[in-house]
Amino acid sequence: MAVQFRDYYETLGVSKTASEDEIRSAFRKLARKYHPDVAKDKKNAEEKFKQINEAYEVLSDPEKRKKYDQLGANWNQPGGFQPPPNWGAQQPDGGFSQWGGDNGGVQFEFGGTGFSDFFEAFFGGGRGRSAFGGFSGREATAARGADVEADIMVTLEEALHGSTRTVSLRRSGSNKVESYQVKIPRGVHEGQRIRLAGQGEAGARGGQSGDLFLRVRLAKHPEFSVEGNDLIHEVKIAPWQAVLGTELKVPTLEGHVRLKIPPGTQGGQRFRLRQRGLSASSGTRGDLYVVVQLQVPKKLSERERAIWNELAKLHGG
Repeated sequence: MAVQFRDYYETLGVSKTASEDEIRSAFRKLARKYHPDVAKDKKNAEEKFKQINEAYEVLSDPEKRKKYDQLGANWNQPGGFQPPPNWGAQQPDGGFSQWGGDNGGVQFEFGGTGFSDFFEAFFGGGRGRSAFGGFSGREATAARGADVEADIMVTLEEALHGSTRTVSLRRSGSNKVESYQVKIPRGVHEGQRIRLAGQGEAGARGGQSGDLFLRVRLAKHPEFSVEGNDLIHEVKIAPWQAVLGTELKVPTLEGHVRLKIPPGTQGGQRFRLRQRGLSASSGTRGDLYVVVQLQVPKKLSERERAIWNELAKLHGG
């Protein structure tokens, strides 16, 4: 099963020497443009949004980015894309990296998970490579087939409301594409595994098949970061807005709301919007916290500078 190399730098439109801030800024700009909730061409936007998320997932993580840069140097060699030497070695957490399948388990190709085969092969659950003695806690035996793990990208909107996704897979050596309706429950969280019983590796000598587990990876959002079931949204305001107070229009997963910023607000201060976060498995919801950052003007006119100097004098500066 050939793996097509993904140029994540090109996807985000940044150079290979881009800083973390440049990568974050590029992601937010593109993610706002292609978020399915706002784009007119929703089908194409959804695919583009997933590609942007995948690129940011790798390039925003220093360790993943380092590994990716090692891969990038070898992608166009004669004979096709090859990973660096020893890429398939056992990882410190006891799992296995996912390249190759000739000497250790059956490979699967997935569709509908939101991640490319390239990501799964090198950074994810692994294009369906079986992990013997893996996370399920059950040893693979001569009779029972091994469990298989892959990643599934879940948007924050899906995590809030729940959804049903069509996931397809093709097993190594087969042209048959199998499709399954996968229910993403409301309140799903990062790292949670969704089980498809009996869809892993076939058992030996007529034994029971293993299971397929889809590991949830919450898609990065241009407006929010996630802390448990709470959402965090950072907003920049001018110094005079902090001093005099203002009213802001802030985003939520269900549309914009108005938020009053009282006079005397300090940089870093948090404002809580109750039950505007993600759903918990218990049915309750987390909160949305709006974090205020002061945006100081970089350039001043002569009149503005005179006013600031006057203010400084009034306060003993």
